[in-house]
Formats: sequence, structure tokens, C-alpha cells
Amino acid sequence: MKDSKSVRATAPAKQGLYDPAFEHDACGVGFVAHLKGQKSHSIVEQGLEILQNLDHRGACGCEENTGDGAGLLIQMPHKFLAEACEKAKFALPAFGQYGTGLIFLPPNAQQRRKIEQVFEKIVQSEGQHFLGWRTVPTSNRSLGDTAKASEPYIRQPFIGRDASLPDDLAFERKLYVIRKRAYNEIRCSTMDGASYWYVCSLSFKTIVYKGMLLTAQVGKYFPDLKKESMESGLALVHSRFSTNTFPSWSRSHPYRYIAHNGQINTLRGNINWMHARQALFETDVFGEDIRNILPVTDPHGSDSAMFDNCLELLVLESRVHGRREKGVLRIPLVPDGTVGWPCFDRLHRWENHRRDA
Repeated sequence: MKDSKSVRATAPAKQGLYDPAFEHDACGVGFVAHLKGQKSHSIVEQGLEILQNLDHRGACGCEENTGDGAGLLIQMPHKFLAEACEKAKFALPAFGQYGTGLIFLPPNAQQRRKIEQVFEKIVQSEGQHFLGWRTVPTSNRSLGDTAKASEPYIRQPFIGRDASLPDDLAFERKLYVIRKRAYNEIRCSTMDGASYWYVCSLSFKTIVYKGMLLTAQVGKYFPDLKKESMESGLALVHSRFSTNTFPSWSRSHPYRYIAHNGQINTLRGNINWMHARQALFETDVFGEDIRNILPVTDPHGSDSAMFDNCLELLVLESRVHGRREKGVLRIPLVPDGTVGWPCFDRLHRWENHRRDA
């Protein structure tokens, strides 16, 4: 067996014909939901079953037990989390009054605690209430050496909503600002272990479980998903085939809003345009926080991750969150090759009519 210390833990630097800027994804996706939105553990189980059936759409490395990445997105399992937080010795408020998500941290306890303290200060400086941490149970017995070599320590923060926030969307935006600030102040810092920092999701509505796993390993790696109280009305799953990318824990899907299959061939142009325009962003929705969310796209992310970054911003900036047509929000992100398709022409006309009204 290989010594895990000799196994590559991160993607290599630019060399020869290889450039990480040209990496793309091609994968398998699946979705299951209750038509009336009824939450149950059965939906989570069906999501894991779909995920296992997508094994042929994913990939593994030189070790048959190291996957390119797999995971699922579900609705916030409040019943389960209330029980879990009680065991962690702190009380959880009602659904919608807290936000949480899985965060990848360094295995070293001292490095981890220093990073956690920075995150807690960011939460408090944004006027929210830090409730506590929960260590997410994991089992890496089925993982290969490569996955283990870069395996993060996974923790779950709980952030209480301040009464000054007027509505749910304002809270979701504040969680977004906290996450973006944490990226700049932790991931981009010189702190030891900062390269491990990655927030799978931070929301009051949804939560993402994912990792550098095979499809069959997701349920085994995260015992949480087997609990009967882990309930959701939907499950979005993804099996990654990193066609031209190096697999990693953070680049597994789903992301916060999408799970993507395909390659974005206009990636470099899109990144350049976003960087050129983001300094000019103005919106009364974010106000002064607009500077805290830059850069919009994560330079450490894949093409799919950057697409998700842009869609997330458009959704959160939307004035009528939850009612505005998501197809319209996606129009700026869809390549011009779709122009002339009747369905997209109708969306363009409808959006123009709304803008001119």
C-alpha cells in the first residue's frame, strides 16, 4: 500500500502543457422531489440511490476507491439538526432563525481553532449571533489513499439570525456576505492551514454534503445521511467526472445553487469580463456590503463553481426572491449560441418587457 504522505494532496502547479486555468468538468446529475414538498427521510434515501446509479457517470483515479467527487444537496433538516445540537450542548432556534453548512478545515487542531475564531469574529462583526460548532461525523474507511491525503476536518457552524433583519432573504444575503468575507480573510490569508478552508454551503434553506468520494461512499462517509430524522422534500445529487481537472474535496458537486454536467468553453472570457465589471457593481440590496462580496467568482473554483457563483449573486440580488423566473436570472449566463431558440427568445422578450415597464 502507498504511503499517504507520498500521495499528491493538491493539484500540481502550471507546468508544460498543463494549466489549471483550462480545467473543465463533465459529470452526471440527478434530482428527486416530493410533488407537494413533503419532507421525509425517504427522499434522502432515494437521492442516495440515484447517486449510486450514477456511478457510471463519475470517475475514479488510479485507485479504484478514490473518486473524482460526489454529493447531494437537500433542504435544511431542522428536525435532525435540533437533535444534533442538543447533543452538542447548545439549543437551536426555530427553522429560518439560523443558518448553517459544512465547512472544510485543516486536520491540525491548533490551526483549526485559530481559523474558527476568525470566522466567529466575522459573524459577530456582521451583527449576527454565533451559536456554536458541531463536528460532523465521518468515516473514511472506504476511501483511497489519495482522498485521505487531502481529507479535511469537517465542522458545522450555527449562526443565529438577528432580529434587525427584515425578512428571510435579508438573512440569506447576510450569510452570503459572511461566507465571502471569510473567504477573503481566511482562505486568502497566510494563516497555517488556510488552504483547507472551503464552505460547502451557508444557508438557512439548504445544506450540501459532498467530498472527494465515489457515489457509493457518500452515505458511508456521512453517517448523518442515514438518520431517520434527516428529512427533505428534495435531493439534488451529482457524480463528478473531472475530464480535464484534478479532483479535490472542494470541487465536488453540488454547489450552492447548481449541479452541472458539461464544460464551459468560454470560461476565460467570462472570468475576464466579470473581473472587469465587478468594480462597477452598484445595488441598494447589498448597500455597502457590495465591496465585501468581491471577487464574485472563486479563483480556486472550477468552471461550474464560477457559474454557480454568478447565479448565486443574481438570485440574491433579485428583488422578488422566490417568485422571479429562474430562467430569466439565467439568461445572462447562457451562451449566445441559444439565441434564435424560441424558448429563449420568449424569455428575452419577457425580460425586456419587465425592464421597460
